[in-house]
Amino acid sequence: MTSLLPRLPRTAQRRPGEPWGPGTGWVAAATGLAVTGTGLLALLLALVVVQQLDPAGGLPLSSSGQVAGQLWLLAHGAELHVASGPLRIAPLLLTLGVAWGLSRAGRSVVALRELHEPGAVAGAVAVLVGVHTALTVAVAALVTAAGASIGLLRPAAGAAVLALVAGGLGVLRESELGAAVLDRFPGPATAVCRAALAGAWWLAAGCTAVVAVALAVDIEGVAALTTGLGGAGAGAAGQVGLSLLLLPNATAAVIGLAAGPGFLVGAGTVISVGGVTLGGVPALPLVAALPDTQAVPLLAFVSQALPVLAGLGVGTALGRRMGDADGGTVTAALWGIVAGIGVGLLAGVFVLLGGGQLGDAGLAEVGAPALATGLSVAAQAGLAAAPAAAVSRWRSRG
Repeated sequence: MTSLLPRLPRTAQRRPGEPWGPGTGWVAAATGLAVTGTGLLALLLALVVVQQLDPAGGLPLSSSGQVAGQLWLLAHGAELHVASGPLRIAPLLLTLGVAWGLSRAGRSVVALRELHEPGAVAGAVAVLVGVHTALTVAVAALVTAAGASIGLLRPAAGAAVLALVAGGLGVLRESELGAAVLDRFPGPATAVCRAALAGAWWLAAGCTAVVAVALAVDIEGVAALTTGLGGAGAGAAGQVGLSLLLLPNATAAVIGLAAGPGFLVGAGTVISVGGVTLGGVPALPLVAALPDTQAVPLLAFVSQALPVLAGLGVGTALGRRMGDADGGTVTAALWGIVAGIGVGLLAGVFVLLGGGQLGDAGLAEVGAPALATGLSVAAQAGLAAAPAAAVSRWRSRG
């Protein structure tokens, strides 16, 4: 919906430089409302479709709405208190979808109101953050029940941070203020940032491929877990849908494996290249990617090359994007180290968001250690990016 807003016909007459249409605040509020409303409606429709596959009729509409709201809040970092203990794990696919929507909302506001002044841009971001936070708090208040209570502080803070980061980046990109900010930093700041983002993307893509290969190797286990909860098509669809929402979380865990520290799925399951310990895990098709024995799989050893490969890609991209005034091969190597550290920082944040808690007992800790993973990725990617950037810079200068 927000992507269509910049394409609306501009019929109002205005003076040059004067924004048209309703006030900037109203436009920002409308786009924020559209993101939340569209996201909640999509979740509700998906749950209703799944419930229709249940021969027994499934959950009523009100219960489906409550589950949709709880998923929405978990995606914003909420902690759900249930009988088995606190549930705190963000379905990152949903979180990334909300972030994309907020970014598009911010860009739409800038395009509609033709905002270029820092004050106007900051005001639009503030309204977007306020509306998204208020709506998320309202959802938390509505879906809180005796058997599944939700505190308001965590979802409020998560919604504010998500809207500020995603919406702010969208606004900065559309208004071109982001380039002006980067130009204030010394050296090829734009090239370094783009290379670091590309490296983090390549690392995540490689780790997602590792998850896909592991699932394909144990396709029988995937099928067994998919139909294990019964409910005919409803159970299978629900299992697959939840696994898709948690697929980026699995990617974050594999980043921990590729970096070296490994990851946990509760107290009894530890996966690393140093050894494998298997214990009780949730009955989701996604966990079929875990090893079936105590032996470390070959795929785990292969994944160790991913941070280095990401660093090589970072250095190559950085050397090609550096301008004539950005220095020679030695300078490129030093900036390659900086870009590699940026990949480690992004990887550490992603791993931190991908972990969580699934109760008080054996699943109290799920995911990879964020700090150790980020430092390891930064070291490996930075060391690989330095020579790659130097060689790429030397070749680009002819």
